[in-house]
Amino acid sequence: MKKQRLKKIGFIFLIITIIISGIVLYARFVATTGLIVKEYKITDSHLPDSFHGLKIVHISDIHYGQTINKKEFEAMVNKINMIKPDIVVLTGDLLDDDIKNYDEETKKIISDGLKKIKVSINKYAIAGNHDDFYNDWENIIEDGEFINLNDNFELVYYNSYEPIMIAGLQTNLHDNILNERMIPINEYLESLKDNTDEEEKVIPKYKIMIMHEPDYIEKFNYQDYNLILAGHSHNGQVRIPFVGAVILPLGAKKYYEPYYQLGNTHLYISSGTGTSTLKLRLFNRPSINLYRLTNK
Repeated sequence: MKKQRLKKIGFIFLIITIIISGIVLYARFVATTGLIVKEYKITDSHLPDSFHGLKIVHISDIHYGQTINKKEFEAMVNKINMIKPDIVVLTGDLLDDDIKNYDEETKKIISDGLKKIKVSINKYAIAGNHDDFYNDWENIIEDGEFINLNDNFELVYYNSYEPIMIAGLQTNLHDNILNERMIPINEYLESLKDNTDEEEKVIPKYKIMIMHEPDYIEKFNYQDYNLILAGHSHNGQVRIPFVGAVILPLGAKKYYEPYYQLGNTHLYISSGTGTSTLKLRLFNRPSINLYRLTNK
């Protein structure tokens, strides 16, 4: 009787081990593949007519060298080009701190891949907390023909004299000096409130912020922006049905789901294409976001 009981317990343990091993193998080798496109329509009456129908592709958290290498990177670039975006934004963690060192060949593969992304307007990038460890990040970005928008902004024109504004805020995880980083952007926003010489001012009615850690939106007046695009959380790299995100990084403890409506501000957070720390994904396929902006 005791022997049969031990056999039964052993059999149950074996089944549980097989199931857990299967889940881990699936999370490592299957769920980290199969890049998908998440498409969103964003309607805002503040968007100038010349930007009606604007297509923005949002990529983030590639962590090159983890589960994303040359083959996967090229597939992502090809998928982006099939969309024919007007603007592409990269919201951090192109690189990965665990790699420690990228050789010249790898850096060229990354910058050449970024260069192959075709847009009708421009490509913008900010640094994530993993990028912060690499002095070469800026060179890779610029060689890839992306504009480094760290702690800066740009007025974007398209078929008219009425621009939109795109601002960028790099990672704030390591030094926590967000207020200092925001000075150029905030000074510009304050200047728009000055009524003098109003006729000569170019005032963007639609404003976009790209950033890495979404929780830091509470450190500045996010209501200044119509649209905020962030990364870092991966939307929870490992998710469980009816539970949601299991592990979340510092800087994405409060805001980590794909979308939040914050008053009149839309916050979208990319689930990213790569993996960080653990080379696992579960119920969360690697993805890029496509936003179609309209004003009616």
